[in-house]
Amino acid sequence: MTVSAAVHPTIASALWPDHTRPAVRAVILAVLGSLLVAASAQIQIPLWPVPVTGQTFAVLVIGMAYGWRLGSATLALYLFEGAIGLPVFSNFSGGWQVLTGTTGGYLVGFVVAAGVIGWLAERGWDRRVATTAAAMLIGNVIIYVLGLAWLTNFFAGVGAEYVASTGAKTAFGAAIASGMLPFLLGDGLKLALAAVIMPAAWSRVGKTDTDR
Repeated sequence: MTVSAAVHPTIASALWPDHTRPAVRAVILAVLGSLLVAASAQIQIPLWPVPVTGQTFAVLVIGMAYGWRLGSATLALYLFEGAIGLPVFSNFSGGWQVLTGTTGGYLVGFVVAAGVIGWLAERGWDRRVATTAAAMLIGNVIIYVLGLAWLTNFFAGVGAEYVASTGAKTAFGAAIASGMLPFLLGDGLKLALAAVIMPAAWSRVGKTDTDR
């Protein structure tokens, strides 16, 4: 699997080229994308053992559909909306305390992951099932790395008793137990769904791997 140096169009640029009024287009798409992430944060699928939300799925798909600049900007806008108190986070929450709380690392990871996946999409990784799945996996890993680093710091500050309540012996173990393991199944299902949707979307707009 190689990374092409050529820049491919994204789904967004194929459906709405940025030849005219690119700033207006960028603002409209960023606002719509941030609203989509906000709506997906409220969606829950009652799957055992942990309910699956649509937020991560929306983040990764937007990054891939928008490209790295617009994708990361859209997620940065989403975080800004939440930071000023708009109820865009899960359970219609908002405010700076959410960004600095236990899930803060995951939220920051959304911006980075959207940018990386968007960059890969601009190299043609969204055209095939295998490369789309690989890009989505990379995005998920980025979110987990930043989220677990943040969560580990939280557990390190609350004491051994709180860590032991998760069944772990270390702060990092507690972060893994509570912030990753319960969500692997759901993230795997979302990754598989995205790996099918993105290449199918390209077939609908009449693009192929060799269009550029």
